[in-house]
Amino acid sequence: MIVTATPDLVLDVLDAADPVTQRAATAKLDALKSSDADFAATMEAEAGKAAAAKQPATKASEAPSDAVNGAPVRMIKAPASGEVYRKFEAFILQTFVETMLPKDSEQIFGKGTAGGVWKSMLAEQLGSQLAKGNGIGIARQLAAANAAGPNEAGKAGS
Repeated sequence: MIVTATPDLVLDVLDAADPVTQRAATAKLDALKSSDADFAATMEAEAGKAAAAKQPATKASEAPSDAVNGAPVRMIKAPASGEVYRKFEAFILQTFVETMLPKDSEQIFGKGTAGGVWKSMLAEQLGSQLAKGNGIGIARQLAAANAAGPNEAGKAGS
């Protein structure tokens, strides 16, 4: 039996969800998707609405009508651009290392899916450690290309 982890997991969660809550969440996502505003600006506006809803209103008429249900949206700080490039390089190195690991390694990693997971985890850690040092230069090249700016990079490629 083949199990596709991601779709099966998502469908299981979707099936377990309360239908009313599921429809409300879908409606909110559709409303956010249909607006032409920038995603970050939309999230900030929603966070502002949630903060306003938390403050006690003195009159019932002053309560916001479109308050967000549940906890307010928290903004996640974006990582530094160099960190993103390093993680990308680590992923590329992980792929390289995983292809270099021996195929017949059941005695080391174990059999079946568990052995594949352990092998993948080893490759991930090796790739991450290799990228923490000087790596192979992918992160440096991407950072240098991005520092030139999108207009200059586009002119150089034409």
